[in-house]
Amino acid sequence: MIAILSIKPRYVEAILEGSKRYEFRKKPFKKDVKEILVYATKPVGKIVCKFHVERIIEDKPENLWESLKDFSGLKEREFFTYFSGQDKGIAIEIKKVEKFPEPINPEKLFPNFRPPQSWVYLTSTEYNLNSYLGDENG
Repeated sequence: MIAILSIKPRYVEAILEGSKRYEFRKKPFKKDVKEILVYATKPVGKIVCKFHVERIIEDKPENLWESLKDFSGLKEREFFTYFSGQDKGIAIEIKKVEKFPEPINPEKLFPNFRPPQSWVYLTSTEYNLNSYLGDENG
């Protein structure tokens, strides 16, 4: 399964640089997601890369921070502000990041695209990225 995640541009940069190896969420996926398309939120407003999910860790925020802080791409205060009031947190381990040669306008891939608040799932028929990249860059 493939998902699109909305991520703030500064965190996308940290993913691309390799300093952020985990993406954190408050809720787990309900489906078995193996690949993520990264939608950089405004002012970028484009799909800029994709990555493969190595594993998903669900634990108390305190435990996630203790074990993953060096690869979180976050300051401690940001992390705990995000997870404030949460008993559990989700850490998505990022593997094999592929930056696209040019950021992709999501409306070219998905008519009536609306940026997901957290994420949205794609079916294999909706996921036509390879042909799009081939058409644009071939």
